[in-house]
Amino acid sequence: MKDKLRILVVEDEAAIRTGLIDVLVYHGYDADGVGDGREGLQRAATGKYDLVVLDVMLPSMSGFDICTEIRARDRDQPIIMLTARVSDDDIVRGLSLGADDYVAKPFSIAQLLLRIEAVLRRSRALVERASRIRLGDLEIDTRNLAGRRGEETIAFTRREMDVLEFLHANAARCVTRDELLNAVWGYAKHLDIETRTVDIHVAKLRRKIEPDPKEPVHLVTVRGAGYRLTADGG
Repeated sequence: MKDKLRILVVEDEAAIRTGLIDVLVYHGYDADGVGDGREGLQRAATGKYDLVVLDVMLPSMSGFDICTEIRARDRDQPIIMLTARVSDDDIVRGLSLGADDYVAKPFSIAQLLLRIEAVLRRSRALVERASRIRLGDLEIDTRNLAGRRGEETIAFTRREMDVLEFLHANAARCVTRDELLNAVWGYAKHLDIETRTVDIHVAKLRRKIEPDPKEPVHLVTVRGAGYRLTADGG
């Protein structure tokens, strides 16, 4: 029998935590739950979970701090953050720390399940790609999630690199926002899911790869169509 995918729910509201565990078990997952931040980090650090569903506001240690600690140990651990904070600053912070996706409270169980399925599908679908990308004077090591421009070293999250690699693999054409949602995050094309994830990741990448993020020459917007990556800034 195929092993069930394991999900850790770190949520301090007992009713929400219990409800999520019950729903996940009903849908075929092996789910555990904890209500304390430090205990959640200890559980996540065991490496036994295929996904961590992580609330932002937790006793003893915030979800942001837990995400930072997880990413310092494992850049590929899938993480979805649950947050009642819906401002762009909070969303950007969570994604910048390495979360794969976020779901704002209150949320529908159906949408959360779609996000979970998409993140897990994406994590299982990682394939071997080119190990290096060069953009002008920036050389990027995709396997080690690092870039170098002269003496400067630039760190990338796994999700940022996924976006960059997909754009690089399709550099001859414009890539639509929906294509990125489908290819990088695993969202089915026909689903109408509101998310600013693509826009936030593009902005983050520009701050890292562009000589001037306000005047991008490598990751350019094709108005009304999507994005295109150019190695030489042409």
